[in-house]
Amino acid sequence: MRQASRGAGAVVAVAMSAAFCVVSFTARAQEVRPKAPDPPLSPGSVFVEKDGEALFTRICQGCHMVDARGATGAGTYPSLAGNSNLQTGAYSVAVVVNGQRGMPPFGSEMSNDQIVAVVNYVRTHFGNRYTDAVTVEDVRAARR
Repeated sequence: MRQASRGAGAVVAVAMSAAFCVVSFTARAQEVRPKAPDPPLSPGSVFVEKDGEALFTRICQGCHMVDARGATGAGTYPSLAGNSNLQTGAYSVAVVVNGQRGMPPFGSEMSNDQIVAVVNYVRTHFGNRYTDAVTVEDVRAARR
């Protein structure tokens, strides 16, 4: 009888040891798991990015390129770098909201704040130095 009880204790000890190893391994595996990279494009039909750089990176650079110098190929994507058309903030906002020629309108996919963020970002980067920031009121006017 005493031997049977020792056998049961040993089985329980082995089982507990194995369970501890599994829990310990699982916890360690979760600790070293790398963070998933951000998707290259904004997911869904409504954009979630909030700041101008993220909006440009996920939405605009697909056509206007990483350096905002545009491209020619299957279509013509104008350069935004050093672009004098961006001098007028209202023009820039109207193009983003309503689209123009081959550029689709983004007014229904972006909030007023997102449009302000991306337009102000493009107007102050890529060799553009237009410091008169567009506002939410400018976007509301373009939506009318």
